[in-house]
Amino acid sequence: MKPQFKLSLGALIVASTLTLAACNNTAPKTQQPTEKDAELFLAQSEQTLIDLSARSSRANWIYANFITEDTASLAADVNREQTDIVVQLASEAARFDNVQLSDDNRRKMDKLKLNLTLPAPQNPEKSKKLAALKAELDGMYGKGQYCKTADQCLSLGDMTAKMASSRNYEELLDLWQGWRQVSQPMRPLYAQQVSLTNEGANQLGYADTGAMWRSKYDMPADDFATELDRIWGQVKPLYNSLHCHVRAKLGEKYGEDKVPQDQPIPAHLLGNMWAQTWGNIYDVVAPENADPGYDVTQLLAEHNYDELKMVQGAETFFTSMGFEKLPDTFWTRSLFTKPKDRDVQCHASAWNLDNKDDLRIKMCIQRTGEEFSVIHHELGHNFYQRAYNKLPLYYQESANDGFHEAIGDTIALSVTPGYLKEIGLLEQVPDESKDIGLLMKMALDKVAFVPFGLLVDQWRWQVFSGQISPEQYNKAWWDLREKYQGVQAPIARNESHFDPGAKYHVPGNVPYTRYFLAHVLQFEFHRSLCEIAGNKESIHRCSVYNSKEAGERLNAMLEMGSSRPWQEALESITGSKQMDATAMLDYFAPLQKYLDKQNKGRQCGW
Repeated sequence: MKPQFKLSLGALIVASTLTLAACNNTAPKTQQPTEKDAELFLAQSEQTLIDLSARSSRANWIYANFITEDTASLAADVNREQTDIVVQLASEAARFDNVQLSDDNRRKMDKLKLNLTLPAPQNPEKSKKLAALKAELDGMYGKGQYCKTADQCLSLGDMTAKMASSRNYEELLDLWQGWRQVSQPMRPLYAQQVSLTNEGANQLGYADTGAMWRSKYDMPADDFATELDRIWGQVKPLYNSLHCHVRAKLGEKYGEDKVPQDQPIPAHLLGNMWAQTWGNIYDVVAPENADPGYDVTQLLAEHNYDELKMVQGAETFFTSMGFEKLPDTFWTRSLFTKPKDRDVQCHASAWNLDNKDDLRIKMCIQRTGEEFSVIHHELGHNFYQRAYNKLPLYYQESANDGFHEAIGDTIALSVTPGYLKEIGLLEQVPDESKDIGLLMKMALDKVAFVPFGLLVDQWRWQVFSGQISPEQYNKAWWDLREKYQGVQAPIARNESHFDPGAKYHVPGNVPYTRYFLAHVLQFEFHRSLCEIAGNKESIHRCSVYNSKEAGERLNAMLEMGSSRPWQEALESITGSKQMDATAMLDYFAPLQKYLDKQNKGRQCGW
């Protein structure tokens, strides 16, 4: 889930008062606008966005790479200006809701409207209040820490690292509780924010903010929610098997008095602050004799792979499939290593600064096997960004917001032992019997995440619609955690708490369904590309390295951007317009057999 820096409309709209006035005056307010007015408005808006995108992207790039008070202030000024302009342009686009437009113009208009995440009311005071609430919630999360004493405070990073490595029940419980003290004061602010943004969504013609978010997926909002449940139903049997095995192993580790074998798993024991991925407890649940016999980190060191060579190796993956090399500026402008003389944001991300070919990644690369996969993932974003750069700006984004993450992850799935042998890092591919450990480790992250990826927005959508009232925030959160994940709070929680706010994406107002979609789509893309490449091995052993056929089909989809409904983009790779999670089941089929054997005689479910 490494986010790429996407220069979509929401990131680009920075304009002067004069420019905005020009856009707002494309048609007199007193008469019904026409399609010609709409075309003029769209053309002026797009030109404004193209002309001003460099200001936004460069301010954010400079801040991420040179963190000072001054660069923070410059980036904040641009971002505040963007928010107001986006609201006004979306409002202006809504004037054309009842105008008969061509399919292309209607799609562009909808893209302009739907780029808002938190639509503000068209009232200066309320808009200002919403911006203040958003900033305050962001700040509360960003500055959050757990202080056991006045001079002993832990950051979220400190706590995350401890939860990954500690196997002490009480220490884990203390960290889990400590972080959730940070989110308690957010509760009344969040309720106010929901009320204000719903008012803004109503003014743009949507029932509530959740309905607006779901309207971005080229199908009726309610149908989309139903589709997500259908997909989850496909994954659930595999998840339940993994859950059963992990709970049994945790029961052996901590005692069945602490981990009852007929109840949800206590949320603090899964190696992650939010119990969203479980890879950190691999040592607790690992199969016997699961060592594949090699270590990619060690192999990189033995073959003298430094940070630059790791990136060059990942680029070779794409060129082997027929993609053109990255531009020279990629190598001179990207950040590959952490500078010694300044603070930077080390979180890996991929950027396109000019919507053409100023592609870059920003990483503080560690020479590890995990980072080698991450680099392949990030370059997946870059090649996607370049593929759609000839489209109108409105369509310069992925088919839906799950596709961008899915493409990066699809490429990372091809970093297999066979691929490592082909590029000279590995001498001998281990026997397939050694794959169970690799599949278990991957499932603890990929499969375990799926229900969490679904429920975060399930909770928010119900909050936005009023189905969950402010008086039920916490109970509803844990009801969903138990229903989908089989995970429970390790201690009693009540409505004085606000545990959803302990997850960044809630106070940060980042839609989460994209990650659910990405986890499903990556396996579907991988299976289809392997078929196109003529793969004869098990799907989890397939790499599409060197397949020009797979590269040609993939690039054709990437070039579509969001110009067509995502169902058509999906069909161009898989042959179907409907998402299908059975690809994930195919990938983990050997692990499913192993889990079935391990779970014999155990009581599964909760």
